[in-house]
Amino acid sequence: MLFVTSVEILVNRNAQNGSVDVLDLLQGWGSGVGTYDDFNTIDWVREKSKDRDRHREISRKRRQSITALLLSVSDAFSGWLLMLLIGLMSGALAGGIDIAAHWLTDLKEGVCLNGFWFNHEHCCWNSKETTFQERHRCPQWKSWAELTVGVTEGASAYVVNYLMYVIWALLFSFLAVFLVRAFAPYACGSGIPEIKTILSGFIIRGYLGKWTLVIKTITLVLAVASGLSLGKEGPLVHVACCCGNIFCHLFTKYRKNEAKRREVLSAASAVGVSVAFGAPIGGVLFSLEEVSYYFPLKTLWRSFFAALVAAFTLRSINPFGNSRLVLFYVEFHTPWHLLELFPFVLLGIFGGLWGALFIRANIAWCRRRKATRLGRYPVLEVAVVSLATAVLAFPNDYTRMSGSELISELFNDCSLLDSSKLCDYGPLAKGGEPAGNLSEGTVGQAERPAGPGVYTAVWQLAMALLFKMAITVVTFGMKVPSGLFIPSMAVGAVAGRLLGIGMEQLAYYHHDWDMFHGWCSPGAHCITPGLYAMLGAAACLGGVTRMTVSLVVIMFELTGGLEYIVPLMAAVMTSKWVADALGREGIYEAHIRLNGYPFLEPKEEFVHKTLATDVMRPRRSDPPLSVVTQDGMTVEELEGLISDTSYSGFPVVVSPESHRLVGFVLRRDLVISIDNARRCQEGIVGVSRVIFTEHTPVEAQGAPPPLNLRAILDLSPLAITDHTPMEITVDIFRKLGLRQCLVTQNGRLLGIITKKDILKHMAQMANRDPDSILFN
Repeated sequence: MLFVTSVEILVNRNAQNGSVDVLDLLQGWGSGVGTYDDFNTIDWVREKSKDRDRHREISRKRRQSITALLLSVSDAFSGWLLMLLIGLMSGALAGGIDIAAHWLTDLKEGVCLNGFWFNHEHCCWNSKETTFQERHRCPQWKSWAELTVGVTEGASAYVVNYLMYVIWALLFSFLAVFLVRAFAPYACGSGIPEIKTILSGFIIRGYLGKWTLVIKTITLVLAVASGLSLGKEGPLVHVACCCGNIFCHLFTKYRKNEAKRREVLSAASAVGVSVAFGAPIGGVLFSLEEVSYYFPLKTLWRSFFAALVAAFTLRSINPFGNSRLVLFYVEFHTPWHLLELFPFVLLGIFGGLWGALFIRANIAWCRRRKATRLGRYPVLEVAVVSLATAVLAFPNDYTRMSGSELISELFNDCSLLDSSKLCDYGPLAKGGEPAGNLSEGTVGQAERPAGPGVYTAVWQLAMALLFKMAITVVTFGMKVPSGLFIPSMAVGAVAGRLLGIGMEQLAYYHHDWDMFHGWCSPGAHCITPGLYAMLGAAACLGGVTRMTVSLVVIMFELTGGLEYIVPLMAAVMTSKWVADALGREGIYEAHIRLNGYPFLEPKEEFVHKTLATDVMRPRRSDPPLSVVTQDGMTVEELEGLISDTSYSGFPVVVSPESHRLVGFVLRRDLVISIDNARRCQEGIVGVSRVIFTEHTPVEAQGAPPPLNLRAILDLSPLAITDHTPMEITVDIFRKLGLRQCLVTQNGRLLGIITKKDILKHMAQMANRDPDSILFN
């Protein structure tokens, strides 16, 4: 993105009438200048100009003394130090969240006698009675049925375990929604739609604050452990951005400049994905492709460094206990064949259809939630959805386990001594030849017929697919932290595994077909169902979010399957094409529009043939444009104009008659300058003239001294003509990050176009409600 260079501010002193430098008055106000009200948009051009002036001042002083040189070096390295702190903090929090969520998830099924703080896997690590075949069973781990009724099997044990599973799920979800509602309402949801809006320049006070960070971290653990169809990956982006925003307050140049702070938040969003998936490169690309509004090359380097630090921190904590950074490590030994691209594309089509269907259904449900009484009872909604999820999920093994565990199970390639039902293959090949009984370890990698366990797993997976598709629609958007990455991947992984098993059995029973001829001979292991699950997961996630490049990189970092990058690309691109054909918006853009955030989507094209004069204000029925004259108004008149209007700034013209444009002055700067001048400058009263000229005129004898505010006047406001096409105007607003743009004709001011006017006009052209856009 490009930014125009604003004019250098001119300072005028007039010693004869005792005037005070206005810039000194503004700086004396402290945090007043350069800050914005809640639900307002920042002025990117002004913020970049401020940072440029600050940098020039530091460069000028660095040659004067050693102290100034050290301050210059400190300023240059403060950004890298900030990235280091964000990476360390985010990695530590992500590791703690992973460990706590795993422990609470296992707590729903039982408890460890050696220490209640151990999860199931850690409890059985040191058990001498545990064998590899039954590595999930050990005397130290007791189910709730064993602790209460003393039995491990039977109807009574099943009922007790079922009841405890539901109770724990309800307790965790209730605590999560209660803490969010009571202490940090902004801690709910994914956070990515709001992060995108904030990175575009919108101000949402408190969304990245300390309380939001604390509550989101705690409730994210509870929400994931409750078994709801949600993930922690999206909310981890919000957590990392909270860390970035908090650490920004330690450094003056980031604390006082909103544009510089957003560069840090772009890097923090990359850190969030890095710690969520163990994918530092994918995190950087995710920030660049999906969430960032302004991403200069310097931010790219710092994002990479911060993601590296965060990934190293997470690896040092080792929350998964496997000494690997990736979440779903796979070891596929069978190469893919060119003819398999057809089923891979089918998975892409399914992912695109699912993504478009999910977005429409979820937005319809969220809109219904906002428009009906359902939205007034968020605690009750979470409790009901949690109860339904727990009751329906427990009977099915593949819905009872967590989303990450389910995906890991589906990505798994059957190996020797694998106890999963998905690996229960028959002992005999077609024709009675041995085909490798996996349980006996004879020929583990030969193609094999499905056994009873596989058939049981297939119908359970089919039921899990329908359940996941339905429950995710109503879960995403509730008042608890809820990510969408893992649920979307779970839906795709289930569909992909089912297709993979079908292809595997088709190749086994019909290996003489022409489509298998030459690459799938009898007894050969030519189909890998786990690969289909991986591609299905990527396709569904791509259909929902519309990510492409970053998603492919995340997936091969996530799984370590670099050799399958071409099938991944084919599935993801097909998914995006199909989903875009049914609707241009991804899930995050749809939620931005649903919430009415003022976000100019860079991917959206403006195709209507309207002109600037059709959008600018004032319209024919509106009152005249509020302007300030350069030397014809008094302090009292200017204060009256400020109190009677709510505009963020005023055009400055030569006179009411000519309306020849001079510049633009911000409302906040006017308020601060007048207030400080009344307190600090002698003789400033209500009838004092306010001037914006370069030279202060000589007043009549006995008249109060004038107030010269030329120092706060922007002499180069961006202006367009009344016949500028709106297509160009929209691009100008996007690429320069403007708040407003003046409309002129032959140098004469006609009107003004604000970002709000742009968004309302685009909504009207798309037959949407223009008043739904959120502005202060």
